[in-house]
Amino acid sequence: MISFLLKRLALVIPALLGVSLLSFALIHLIPGDPVTIMVGERGLTPQRHAEMLHQLGLDKPLWQQFVMYDWNALHGNLGTSIFTRTPVMHDFLQRFPATVELSLAAILFAILIGLPAGVLAAVKRGSWIDHTVMTASLTGYSMPIFWWGLLLILLFSVQLGWTPVSGRLSPEFWITPHTGFMLIDTLRAGDYDAFKDALKHLILPAIVLGTIPLAVIARMTRSSMLEVLGEDYVRTARAKGASPWRVILVHALRNALIPVVTVTGLQVGVMLAGAILTETIFSWPGIGQWMVQAINQRDYPVVQGGILLISSVIILVNLLVDLTYGLINPRIRHTR
Repeated sequence: MISFLLKRLALVIPALLGVSLLSFALIHLIPGDPVTIMVGERGLTPQRHAEMLHQLGLDKPLWQQFVMYDWNALHGNLGTSIFTRTPVMHDFLQRFPATVELSLAAILFAILIGLPAGVLAAVKRGSWIDHTVMTASLTGYSMPIFWWGLLLILLFSVQLGWTPVSGRLSPEFWITPHTGFMLIDTLRAGDYDAFKDALKHLILPAIVLGTIPLAVIARMTRSSMLEVLGEDYVRTARAKGASPWRVILVHALRNALIPVVTVTGLQVGVMLAGAILTETIFSWPGIGQWMVQAINQRDYPVVQGGILLISSVIILVNLLVDLTYGLINPRIRHTR
């Protein structure tokens, strides 16, 4: 297990270097530059434009900018935002808890519904329950996030008035941030009305972000359970007189969870990277909204640093998923 862990860690550096190169190339392919966007084309002479580019270090050859950026990143310096003049790491840490809170709520929603639905569909194979779960999961997987989000806002926020439209907390509440996780901070402050309000703000974005992972988990759980239910040790457990639900939950589900854990871990990474659309729809002040704003402003350090940090988190999540295999199934741990 230790050698496996070291091998995986050795792959992290080239992976991050590739991400850095790709993000650097893509952001510089977008037309326009930060100076033009900051002051506008009409209010800037060519001489002043060149001076500001020089001050920002953007007049250097691209390869030189890339080498300097990576050198600074290796020393923990991801640069300073061109627009806010604050360190990229500081802005990232300010917004990251909001994205993590949303992603955790979404994956919790997906697991709590997707896992039982997949198990039930496998056990009741061919029944109306199976067909309903498969149809619903296919619909959820195919549904455009933007359309799904607007539909939920129209129904639950506009028509029924059950949930807020956007943001993390209503204006009448003010909570001093300690952890950045609104649910925790409101509980820590002892303001239960604010906690309920924060929870209401979280429901719709979590459902929208968790819909596709829910569909993937349900389908993967069903497929994995069908395969495991046909194994010899499951038939042996039944022959020994174990109750049907003990066979399903104790003997079959544990082994069926291995591919489900893989998919769930990948979905966590996908959600962290794909929260951009959901955060934009619900004006959720997280990493996604921050990155969209940075791309529109051509804020090169923020875009490059943000992508690099998000990629690091995704790599870490995948590493944790691999290590979880050994905890679920000891045979895999010994094999590796």
